This record gives sequence, C-alpha cells and structure tokens, in this order.
Amino acid sequence: MRSLSRVKTLLILNLCAIPILAAAPNGNQLQPETVKGWDEYLRNIDSREHARSDGAVPFLWIDESSQRGKRIERGEILVAPVLPHGTQNVPNGLIHHWIGAVFMPGATIGSLSAVVGDYSKYKDIYKPVVVDSKVLGCTDENQRFSMLWLHKVMFITAAIKTEYTTRHVRVDRRRGYNVSETVQVQEIEHYGRPEERLLPPGTGSGFIWRLHSVARYEERDGGVYLELEVIALTRDIPASVRWLINPVVNRLSINSLTTTLQQTREAVNAMRDNSERGALCAN
Repeated sequence: MRSLSRVKTLLILNLCAIPILAAAPNGNQLQPETVKGWDEYLRNIDSREHARSDGAVPFLWIDESSQRGKRIERGEILVAPVLPHGTQNVPNGLIHHWIGAVFMPGATIGSLSAVVGDYSKYKDIYKPVVVDSKVLGCTDENQRFSMLWLHKVMFITAAIKTEYTTRHVRVDRRRGYNVSETVQVQEIEHYGRPEERLLPPGTGSGFIWRLHSVARYEERDGGVYLELEVIALTRDIPASVRWLINPVVNRLSINSLTTTLQQTREAVNAMRDNSERGALCAN
C-alpha cells in the first residue's frame, strides 16, 4: 500500500506546476508570516481528515453529492476548487486548494500500487512533467523521496527539485489515505543551460514554496475510487494583474489535475490488459 503515496506525489507535481504564472520575474523570498499562515491553514485540513476517517462526514468527497457519484461512475474525471475561486491569500503568499477524483473499473488497490510504485516508468506515464525521482528512505508507514519536475507555461519554464515525507493511514481493509508534504523545495535556475544552478530553499521566483496533499482511495463497486486533495503555497499574485492571471491559473489547475488522473487510469488499464493477454497466451 505504501506505493499509493507515489501516485499522489505525481498528481501533486502536475497540479502544482500551475501557479508559476503567479511569480514575477524578479522573484521573492519566503517570509515567516507566510509560513505561519500556511501552517494555520493546514491544521484545519488535518481536522477535516480525521472527521472523514471517523465517519463524521463521508470518507470520499464524491460521496458528499449523489451527482458527483453518478458522474464518476460514467467515467468522468471531476476536478473542483475547495476554496472559493481555488485560492486564499496569506501574508505575502497565496494558497491554492483543489480536489480531483477518478474511478478505475476493474482495478484493485494492488493493481494501482503496481503501476504507481514503478519509479522507472514515471517519465513514460506522466511525461513530460516528471524528469527524475528516487527513494531516499522508507519504512512500512513512511517514505522519503525526491522528485524533479519541469513545467512550461507560455514564456515561463519552472524546474523544481523537491523532497517529500509521506505518511500512510489504513482506515480498514478497503480504504486508506496518504498525507504527503514537502520537506524541501528548490528552484533550478536556468535549467538545462551551462549556467544552471540550484537555488536555496525559499528563494527564487516563488513558483512553489510548500506542497501538502491527501490522497484517498477506496476499493468498491468493482474498481477503485481515487481522489486527491492538493494544497500549494506560492507567492502572491500582484493586485494589478490579478484579474488577468487568476482565470489562467484556475484553468491550468483543472487541466493539469484532469490530465494526471487520466494518465493514471490509462496506465492501470494498460497493465491489467497486458496481464489478461499474458494469461490467455499461457493457456
């Protein structure tokens, strides 16, 4: 089950490449008051997750609405903002909070884990965003790993090196969730050029300062429901261009998360189809 945390990480990376348009070319440094606002926001997220596990509210977001459930069962991928307009201001920063869900008919938690646990194929499954990844250490419940991702939007190229810690919580035999957060985020300036250099954490353009996510999964109805709640901290969008940038950032949020959920479902389906063909040949 540990490898389910990795699918969440891939989803985070594709979604959270989207706030890069919020960064001004001259950059910005992460401030203590920004981190304080981020930490306060996450405390509320943890409380809501406990409520889902304890049964105070539905475990899955899709079960909060009958219409969501019907649309997911028809094969749709749902993506929606958790915050009004998808963002919330904190001092000198901006929190982005989105959620997405997909249903994979015929899949099991085991088949999902087999796909997302194969780091060597991430560059094929989730291309072109994921460039590199490696395990830094793991136990039965926790993982540490690093990822390098690259995202290009219009005239901006963002290359980010990130390190994560992930905690897995098993609710019961068919349900569980993973909580993942960055322990270090560093921008790569002039990526792919001779003058390329890794910037200190908290410096640079403020594309991404912090990432936090919760991935929930449940095996039922002949398949697996997977949903991802993603929270990112970036520098703020200047008020003078907010009217122009906000719609673009939100559109990119939806497209990026939708694409990554689709890529995950296709990879799980391909693995299952190949296994079935292999079984037939063996007979």
